[in-house]
Amino acid sequence: MNFETENIEFKSQFTEEIYKEVIAFANTDGGFIYVGIDNNGQVVGLSDVDSEYTRITNGIRDAIMPDVTMFVHYSIQDNNVVRIAVNEGTNKPYYLKSKGLKPSGVFVRQGTSSVPASSEQIRRMIKESDGDDYEAARSLEQNLTFVSAKATFERYGVEFSEEKYRALGITSNGVYTNLALLLSDQCRHTIKIAVFKDETCTEFRDSREFSGSVCKQFEDAVSYLNLCNRTLSEINGLVRTDRKDYPDEAVREALLNAIVHRDYSFSGSIIINVNDSKMEFISLGGLFPGLSADDIRIGISQPRNKKLAEIFHRLRLIESYGTGIRRIYKLYEGFPVQPTIDISGNAFKLTLPNMNEAVPEPADTRLTEQMKCILDYIGEHGEATDAGIEGALSLKRTRVYTLMREMRDMGLIRINGRGKNKTYTRV
Repeated sequence: MNFETENIEFKSQFTEEIYKEVIAFANTDGGFIYVGIDNNGQVVGLSDVDSEYTRITNGIRDAIMPDVTMFVHYSIQDNNVVRIAVNEGTNKPYYLKSKGLKPSGVFVRQGTSSVPASSEQIRRMIKESDGDDYEAARSLEQNLTFVSAKATFERYGVEFSEEKYRALGITSNGVYTNLALLLSDQCRHTIKIAVFKDETCTEFRDSREFSGSVCKQFEDAVSYLNLCNRTLSEINGLVRTDRKDYPDEAVREALLNAIVHRDYSFSGSIIINVNDSKMEFISLGGLFPGLSADDIRIGISQPRNKKLAEIFHRLRLIESYGTGIRRIYKLYEGFPVQPTIDISGNAFKLTLPNMNEAVPEPADTRLTEQMKCILDYIGEHGEATDAGIEGALSLKRTRVYTLMREMRDMGLIRINGRGKNKTYTRV
């Protein structure tokens, strides 16, 4: 034993550099540190081995987060050398408490050296230790403040204090989670709203970006969207009727849906596009496997960020899981153009039509002969199935699928159930 390796480190005496070596071994494959042997592999021993042993054990316990002591074992050898055996830890990344969960505080073993970990290495270690639950994982940023969140909670009459952090999911084992990052004033995710002059959304009228706590982003975005939500007044005789472009509750629900369900493991912003005919809410993250757009419309929900949803529920901004989209469709009930949902592998888009502008030609003028035959068939039988329509009209299954979706979006039929039990009825 006269040279250092990937798993062996020599220190002639105790210094705080030893903490860095312990962290590096615990974050990598484990190893041994010999205190009392110089870099040349020569035994120099410790003059007061008992005192140094105490300093080493107490220092490692107090200087490193999370607690690494269960993976560290000590022994005093006959030559007044302290041997520190470090096993690979299970709660990586370990880091210097004084530096925090960032490259200057996290170390890994690289050859015979202990070097700062990259941000990507830190994120990978967190994911391996904490799993894929973004909210519960430890935040890379630990210097967080909650001025906006506290003000929002107080405004809605809900307590927000350090004593509540753990119950809310803001802390775990004394460390801030990613949920804390989302609620903090340091949140890096934003909401971008763009107002366009044209239908293709290429000519800007105005644009805004809202940052900070997601609580503040929600309130700021709602206020700005209210400015974009014009009111049309109609006077019939002595009666004046006012109607906004978009129902206020629909706008709020669409925004909450984007905030609560987006995938925050991706960088990027929630995008809201507004023009004279529609308002689009685009968030990162598609649906969970097994869910479809039809499932979402009828109220089936599996929140990606459950704890964030629970917080908005505590603030009474969310009534209950899965009801937001259903309420949006209820608000548009009877309107000739319905909200639409578009889903890709990594994005979710909810489009609200402008109630004062997006009024299409009467449905009857857009009916194809096949659609008329389907309506007649449903009228005669009370309801219809895919197989019944296929047989009656001699259509292929894919054509029936397309027709029924178009007719549903036109407000002509209602789709009931799923799979083999699916039926169609007239509205």
